[in-house]
Amino acid sequence: MKVLSIQSAVAHGHVGNSAAVFPLQRIGVEVVPVHTVNFSNHTGYGAWRGPLIPPPEVAEVLLGVEERGVFPQIDAVLSGYQGGAGIADVIIDAVRRVKAANPAAVYACDPVMGNAKSGCFVAPEIPVLLRDRVVPVADIITPNQFELGFLTGTEPADIASTLASADLARAMGPSTVLVTSVERPDREAGTIEMLVVDAAGAWIVTTPHLPFKANGSGDVTAALFTAHYVGTGNAAVALERTASSVFDLIETTYRSGERELRLIQAQEFYATPRMQFTAERLR
Repeated sequence: MKVLSIQSAVAHGHVGNSAAVFPLQRIGVEVVPVHTVNFSNHTGYGAWRGPLIPPPEVAEVLLGVEERGVFPQIDAVLSGYQGGAGIADVIIDAVRRVKAANPAAVYACDPVMGNAKSGCFVAPEIPVLLRDRVVPVADIITPNQFELGFLTGTEPADIASTLASADLARAMGPSTVLVTSVERPDREAGTIEMLVVDAAGAWIVTTPHLPFKANGSGDVTAALFTAHYVGTGNAAVALERTASSVFDLIETTYRSGERELRLIQAQEFYATPRMQFTAERLR
């Protein structure tokens, strides 16, 4: 499998491509990373250095990759945090060209906007751009519950409303919706869930909820789910493998006491997921 990953990059820590590339490589996926920013660290620190790469320069890198004859080999295009409005056009155009070269290729979009606790943390124009232009051309999207609500103009909370919102998102264009960080009011205390919906059905998986914020964990989740789903065609299996690996990554980080993901230390959990969580079929 080969994945074209158009995302941010940081020198210190693990978000964007700096989070997604290694886990994909560790499960045997060839990755073509194209960076949209080159920052010293993620913006959660409140201060960072380095450039936001101008969209025309990102497009130049993609053109060079295309000229090497790579696009027909791409099985999936993956995108995440979009630092500015202009990069959306570059991503959409790259997806179009990859699919022209390989009609079987899919586009997986992580529509990064914010979360229920922090609200939106991207530029004001980005959520609308994602909703109106980017998500409709995606095959797979991986929003959290807050982002799903914005995309669909709803307030998903319990299982029924989250499924209804996922169905509305699928009606926008994507065939597969992975809802990360589902926090329904009636869930068991100390747990958090992920839910996936595709043409074959809907499944949910429950894991313990560890009490800290892990920047980049969503990027790892989107990357691993995309690879497992494209590789197996089975949403439930992809969900179980992803939940297993990501929980062990987060637990490893939590136990270390470090702020940044212990991405390297947890590598065996990507290559050999423990499969300690079972996806429950909802419909």
